Amino acid sequence: MSTTPSQAKTPLLSVRQLNVAYGGIQAVKNLNLELFEGELVSLIGANGAGKTTTLKAICGLLAPKTGEVQYMGRSLKGQGPWELVSQGLVMVPEGRGIFTRMTIDENLRMGAYLRKDKDVDADTEAVYQRFPRLKERHKQLAGTLSGGEQQMLAMGRALLARPKLLLLDEPSMGLAPIMVDKIFEVVRDVSKQGVTVLLVEQNAHRALEMADRAYVLESGEVALEGPARELLGNPQVQAAYLGA
Repeated sequence: MSTTPSQAKTPLLSVRQLNVAYGGIQAVKNLNLELFEGELVSLIGANGAGKTTTLKAICGLLAPKTGEVQYMGRSLKGQGPWELVSQGLVMVPEGRGIFTRMTIDENLRMGAYLRKDKDVDADTEAVYQRFPRLKERHKQLAGTLSGGEQQMLAMGRALLARPKLLLLDEPSMGLAPIMVDKIFEVVRDVSKQGVTVLLVEQNAHRALEMADRAYVLESGEVALEGPARELLGNPQVQAAYLGA
């Protein structure tokens, strides 16, 4: 069951006054957001609004110009993505980022690279149960998979890192409708199992339907925020992102 902000003492993730620039271009401006344990929060906005930049700054792929990101009450300043993975902060990047010359099984094992426990085999089998297509092709090179299968693999690899906080960047991009349904089904299921999720998604309607709360970015700034159901019915959001 999702945890609401009023039920939580401190956020699992807190972003305060985040500013990120590419050269002279200010991509993210004074951005504030927070996630509480167990929530599924969507981040929506037009192309170029700063959504991917925000995720990259959170997970250590980009250094903020100013501002602070805190995870589990501690600043993430100066930490690399590999250090954050070991703490349960895991990202599935836009474009999947799989290892194309490695097999499906090898890709999944890379997700568990930092783990020292004895449950890796069991967790790998759980991913195969979730994605039967991957099990059927487990010795196949990842680069030969379809876009939808590659997205399954990227998500499966992330799950093998046992995330506490999962960042998803455009998981449905470029996928056939039936595959989009499967990916969203998995996102919903992972959330119900207690993993906190921050979802960046081009399909704003689907993202708002499944989220607890949402933020709307415009030109690198938070333009709107609130319960996802309320934003789904907001005329401004409907006109800009839902085709109403």
